[in-house]
Amino acid sequence: MLAVSPPPRLPLLTFTPLRAFPPLPPRRRGLSRRRIRRSSTPLVLLRARAGRHAGIVIDVDEMAENGDRDLPVDVSFTRRLPPALTVGDGLDALLRAANEVKATPPAGARSGVIRFEVLVPPSTKALKWCSQFRGSSLFPQFYLSRKLTSVPSFQLEICGIGSAICFHGSYLVKNEFDLVSRYISSDSHLIKAYGFVDMNYVKESPLVEEKLGSYYFFIPQVELSEFDSCSILSSTLVWDDSISHKFEDAVSLFESCFDQIQNSYDSSASISHKGLVPSYISGDAHLSETGNAQLVYLDAEVLASIDAKASVQKENFLTSDQSFVRFSPQLFLYSNMELYLQRNTIEFFIKSCSNINLAWASLIVEECVRLGFTYFCIAPGSRSSPLALSATGHPLTKCISCYDERSLGFHALGYGRGSRKPAVVITSSGTAVSNLLPSVVEASQDFVPIILLTADRPPELHDAGANQAINQVNHFGTFVRYFFNLPPPGDQIHARMVLTTLDSAAYYAMQAPQGPVHINCAFREPLDYTNQHWNVDCLRGLDKWFKNSEPYTRYLRMKTVSAFGNYSCSVMEVLEIIEKAEQGLLLVGAIHTDEDMWAVALLARHLSWPVATDILSGLRLRKVVNSLPGLDKSILFIDHIDQILLSDSAKNWISPDVIVQIGSRITSKRVGMFLETSFPSSYILIDRHPCRHDPSHVVTHRIQANVAEFAASLCRCTFQRKRSRWTEILTILNSVVSQEIMFQIHAKCSLTEPYVAHIIGESLYGDAVMFVGNSMVIRDLDMFGSGWMDYTTNGNNVMTHHFPDFVGTAVAGNRGASGIDGLISTAIGFAIGSNKHVFCVVGDISFLHDTNGLALLNQRAWRKPMTIIVVNNHGGAIFSFLPVAKTASPQILEKFFYASHDISISKLCAAHRIMSMFSNYSTSQYLAYLLEAPCLKSEVDAIPVDRIDSVECMLYRIQLSAPRTSGLSDGRFIHEGFVLKLRVDDNIVGFGEVAPIEIHEEDLLDVEEQLRFLLHRVKDSVLDVIPLLRGSFSNWIWTSLGIPPSSIFPSVKCGLEMAILNLLASQQKCSLFKVLAGCDPLGRDENVIEYSQNSSGSIQICALVDCNGSPMEVALAVAKLAAEGFTTFKLKVGRRESPIEDATALHKIREVVGYQINIRVDANQKWTYEQAVEFGSRVKSLRLEYIEEPVSSVNDLIKFCENSVLPVALDETIDNLKGDIIPKLHQFVHPGIVALVIKPSVVGGFENAAHIAKWAQLHDKMAVISSTYESSIGLASYIQLAHYVDQQSSIVSRIRNKDKCRAAAHGLGTYQWLREDVSEQKLKIHASPLGDGIRASVEDAHGYLHHLNINNDKIERTYGEEKLRSYSIQVDADDCSYLVKLREAGDHTNEKVVLLLHGFLGTSEDWVPMMKALAPSARVIAIDLPGHGESQIMQRHKNSEQFIVTVQLVADLLLKLMCHITDGEVVVVGYSMGARIALHMALNQDHKIRGAVTISGSPGLRDEASRRRRVAIDKSRAQFLMSCGLECFLQTWYSGKLWNSLREHPEFNSLVRTRSKHKNIKALAKVLADSSVGRQKSLWEDLKHLKRPLLIVAGEKDAKFKDISQKMRMEIMNHAECGSDGPKGKELCEMIIIPDSGHAVHVENPLPLVRAVRKFLLKLY
Repeated sequence: MLAVSPPPRLPLLTFTPLRAFPPLPPRRRGLSRRRIRRSSTPLVLLRARAGRHAGIVIDVDEMAENGDRDLPVDVSFTRRLPPALTVGDGLDALLRAANEVKATPPAGARSGVIRFEVLVPPSTKALKWCSQFRGSSLFPQFYLSRKLTSVPSFQLEICGIGSAICFHGSYLVKNEFDLVSRYISSDSHLIKAYGFVDMNYVKESPLVEEKLGSYYFFIPQVELSEFDSCSILSSTLVWDDSISHKFEDAVSLFESCFDQIQNSYDSSASISHKGLVPSYISGDAHLSETGNAQLVYLDAEVLASIDAKASVQKENFLTSDQSFVRFSPQLFLYSNMELYLQRNTIEFFIKSCSNINLAWASLIVEECVRLGFTYFCIAPGSRSSPLALSATGHPLTKCISCYDERSLGFHALGYGRGSRKPAVVITSSGTAVSNLLPSVVEASQDFVPIILLTADRPPELHDAGANQAINQVNHFGTFVRYFFNLPPPGDQIHARMVLTTLDSAAYYAMQAPQGPVHINCAFREPLDYTNQHWNVDCLRGLDKWFKNSEPYTRYLRMKTVSAFGNYSCSVMEVLEIIEKAEQGLLLVGAIHTDEDMWAVALLARHLSWPVATDILSGLRLRKVVNSLPGLDKSILFIDHIDQILLSDSAKNWISPDVIVQIGSRITSKRVGMFLETSFPSSYILIDRHPCRHDPSHVVTHRIQANVAEFAASLCRCTFQRKRSRWTEILTILNSVVSQEIMFQIHAKCSLTEPYVAHIIGESLYGDAVMFVGNSMVIRDLDMFGSGWMDYTTNGNNVMTHHFPDFVGTAVAGNRGASGIDGLISTAIGFAIGSNKHVFCVVGDISFLHDTNGLALLNQRAWRKPMTIIVVNNHGGAIFSFLPVAKTASPQILEKFFYASHDISISKLCAAHRIMSMFSNYSTSQYLAYLLEAPCLKSEVDAIPVDRIDSVECMLYRIQLSAPRTSGLSDGRFIHEGFVLKLRVDDNIVGFGEVAPIEIHEEDLLDVEEQLRFLLHRVKDSVLDVIPLLRGSFSNWIWTSLGIPPSSIFPSVKCGLEMAILNLLASQQKCSLFKVLAGCDPLGRDENVIEYSQNSSGSIQICALVDCNGSPMEVALAVAKLAAEGFTTFKLKVGRRESPIEDATALHKIREVVGYQINIRVDANQKWTYEQAVEFGSRVKSLRLEYIEEPVSSVNDLIKFCENSVLPVALDETIDNLKGDIIPKLHQFVHPGIVALVIKPSVVGGFENAAHIAKWAQLHDKMAVISSTYESSIGLASYIQLAHYVDQQSSIVSRIRNKDKCRAAAHGLGTYQWLREDVSEQKLKIHASPLGDGIRASVEDAHGYLHHLNINNDKIERTYGEEKLRSYSIQVDADDCSYLVKLREAGDHTNEKVVLLLHGFLGTSEDWVPMMKALAPSARVIAIDLPGHGESQIMQRHKNSEQFIVTVQLVADLLLKLMCHITDGEVVVVGYSMGARIALHMALNQDHKIRGAVTISGSPGLRDEASRRRRVAIDKSRAQFLMSCGLECFLQTWYSGKLWNSLREHPEFNSLVRTRSKHKNIKALAKVLADSSVGRQKSLWEDLKHLKRPLLIVAGEKDAKFKDISQKMRMEIMNHAECGSDGPKGKELCEMIIIPDSGHAVHVENPLPLVRAVRKFLLKLY
């Protein structure tokens, strides 16, 4: 170890005058502890000697004024280590990382800041962790907490030890914080400096004194940051040769610091009940007070804001709400924290007790406090008075009272659940003790510790008829872990016996298996403060106990330390079983702590097994932190195994060979029954207690250990990751059920029990947890509780570790004996014990069972607010689901089982002064197909996982027989579209169709552009979608293609889904309908009642009639179609001069054809409300099936329904709904709306169409599938979709016990318009021989698609994946040569040339998808910029000075390159660094530039100081890249806030891998330093002289560059509008903000960018 000179001592804090504490009235006579809280003076200073202080101490005022003090250090980065299972593991990881850096120090770095971070369990609390080091001589030690205003429920807590560097000086001096900012980098945004402002360091004294304008800050050596989702343990190395503190010195200090930390840290220690402060303060301490100082902290953002201000104010810093700093064993500064002073006078107090009863009671209470048991639940009573008086008089206890011992016992139970340590219950004698039995039983069964102190009559009063004297010996039998019958207090008995008895009881309460313990305390009179002589000799042997604050007897457990990996044979057997498992299942039952949840998460990720989570596991109600729900597939949660097991076929298929169960309570009875029959080869159960919790008798290996111990043993072993097909299918099954539950619940408008269970998790923000009652409540939550909930908040997104991407939510319940008594009282105790906001959900009978608990709820001390939700179904609804409900009479059930009532819960609450809010709701039925498993074994095994080998697009053009009714058409009646062809191998092909028309927002060019882009992305993608999952296709588009689904045009998404569905059908050798029905087992159920037995394989088609011509002509046209077999007609109205004319035509039709046909009319939102009412009044008698979109304003729809009494259908209204459509449909549940017309190509595909149809059916509305003039490819696919929709309608009717539903006639009559088709064969559509209309057979539709041959005469052009051309060109400059690697797409003769410039770390490959999309519009060229990819830049003359690769140089080289490529002008598109180059070229080389597009670009920095600092920052980054390598650099580079959005993108990891392929690290580092935005000339003034069109693009989530873009636009617009001779501002500059994207727009949401660039090109040429 290198020797290091000791740093300067931290000075004393001296204040005058010093004064002693003022006397305070004791809480009880003779007590010598003082509890002081200073609210008006937030800071207290204790005078003492300073201790040892590690790190650099810099007097900033005395630093020489040199030009580099404001520049960053040479190297600054943060290294994020893998998450640690425990804090001890985290400390070891930090030390190993430091040793690695020590072995390979950053080359050439004369200064640096290196931070190591590791995630540790979220249960690692800052205050508790800091208290571990009270015996350490390493200073400073600090703690702070602060409420974040942006997230009110979120509290940041930080503690640290040691100092890596310390600054003191005056902030009134200009640029005084430059030196501080040198060591705090934006690249390590979690590095903070802590200290004080307006305090002066006087080194001559040395002391710290209050002085306006002074400051004192330090960066901790080791730091723990506690967030709500995790805790981060970090350490920091700082060195700087310029102040004679070298790298070796920093490492030596680091090692010395860790030696002390590891010597002080005790993983088994718990936080002292006295908190952090008391143990540090000696009895002779003197205090001085000041209100002018408070612990503050700052980071890179704060420093940047300070630099931007003319003057520095204290308000500029981040302040703490509570803080504590320890500079030596006796030197403290603390703010808003409680301080306890202890004198050694316990002995005096005990000896001065007025009688022996109070003395013994005081000994009991004091020993409880020393054990850390400070919460006392006291029931009123006389015999227990000594205990009650002692407990309430102690300064460190918290006492609560309740008149009902039963409620009090459950309250203590809840406290134990929440705190994991026992509450102390004090009761009087007699039945008061017996009332505790229910809570004792629950505590015993569920291993919750409680200490029961029951007062009793002395022996002479037993069996003598004395009042309240019953036998209390072993009163609770085997339900307690320990019982002791204390004799009545007497001075003949050594008092030590009282202490050892309590210590023994506490040990049994806390030792596995934990549970209640009972000490029966007999007392003779007097029971109050009455004086009665007693002999203090009974206190002999307690001298040492009186002088310390430790329990009398400390129970210690010896742990055998084994070498790493040295396991016993039995453990090795378990490890071998797990390693060999082929279909392993991790089953997580009830676990109770954050440590256990963290350990399970790490274990699950390590094993890669599917994880089935019980509602009490804490892992079911997960809150998303960093990414989209379920995006991180490192943990495969199976939340809905209960519903999956409803299917016998799924139950038989799910056959795990090894089950590892953690936690022994499983809520689901169905899962328990499955375990009985699954018979895995090995069943391993892990829990802390040794009890046999194996009701199914299937456990083969029982391990008694906590979760962390078990996880540690497994995580040390390397298992081969087996992501088997079984695992993937099980995940898919869970997703099927999850999405179906979500749809069904949100499709219902009423408030139901499943709805409450499903959405309640969304209320659990911040530190909220849940306590759930028994009976139906917990079952509903287990069945319907949501697995993923959005929890992304600005305050929480502070880390980039990406594990875990969720926060577990603790859920507690009384599942030991599963009674419904005492639940409210338990929940209140749980809230106090856990110190969290508790949501309690109970049923109405449970609530009524414990109304006395409301008295506890009214005592609001020591807990956070509670929310109690009572699910009131007016009785015991659970019995309606039991077998007795099928056999007993309704009268018996109602009276003796359901316990129906009409009690007003609101009035009960009012009687206890409890605020209440109530909602009425209707109870829901459990729809069978909601809970059925989605697939049979044979079908899920057949789900393909093949890669798509090829993708082909064909543009077709066919003739129509008449103009489309949707809009104008040319005289040739031409219809155009695209056929999409996907191929897996030679025999497996799927066709889709994309044919937008007038009603679509997109046109044919838009579609072609997207299809070309998708061709590149779809090819070679893995096809693993499940049809008709709510979100399955969208999820596949996002995760596999990396494209936000909302950016794909609806017609394109529909065509892509159509092609995939047909591809699946081809692969499975079945029809598309069967692929759809395969996702719904009831669709295949033999018992499903079909709407027509003879037409079960076909659908009815509605004829489409355009009402051009006279009424008689229209009527005759309808008559002709009726003669052909049509029975349902839709007529287009709203196109004549007046609605009266349309009404006349309808009357004529009825007159000519009669009422044997069904008539629909479609107004296409053409009419005003008044016109629609006029029309409706004239056709009331015509028995219209419905009128489609009668009014132009959607706001008038309901009013029209109510006033016209005509049935209405929705069409365009649905089309115009964006985002999640289902919730928005609830506004249309009015019974007057009878149908929804669903066009798959407009609503965004088959998936959306099927879910809209299901919503319609659930609300008793007709679902009509409608085409938009597609060819027979689209029609054949829609026929099968329509049949599936009809099947669903029949299922819903059967479940609801309704009459057979009449099938809808679907809007596919556009087939009559097809004079030509894309295929050589014809799609068969014909009249039914039964006379029930024109029908299309599913079999015929399938046969058409299966034997499809494209008519090449109708294909205008065909294209597959665009082929790129790659080549190199050498460009010479004065001092260097540039060998450029180029990629090119499009016609090389095209005069429109687009040059694409990537950003730093990118290559030309980044642009490939965009190049292929733009290829039809231009000749598109992407290049590798200097230092990147395969481009090379070489010095031409050895003797010439080293050249600098500036933006100017690169722009000049590119100008020469463009002259090689084309004689014409070029459009330059640049991203980030490439955008700066593109902007420079547009402003300075406009003779060659036609226009420019900047994506996330900047004109540079305006002022010289900012440029100078940025040059140093980029130089430091380049140094870091050279010193630590590309991999470490990439980790740091992409951890910045700029990339928050990109890190959530599914392609992020792949993108980082491509970045790591750069071979010439030296060239890359040179470009980073040379092309720094600080070196670039500011272009802000040049923007005023812009002459070429500029398109400015920024991402919606990129706040920084969105602001820069807006300022750029304003600069250009203001100058252009103020008299410039050039183009007007709007023509010259355009700005587009791309939604759903951050800085890397071209990666995160490329399709809108492609469209914007193409339209920009159209404007230029």
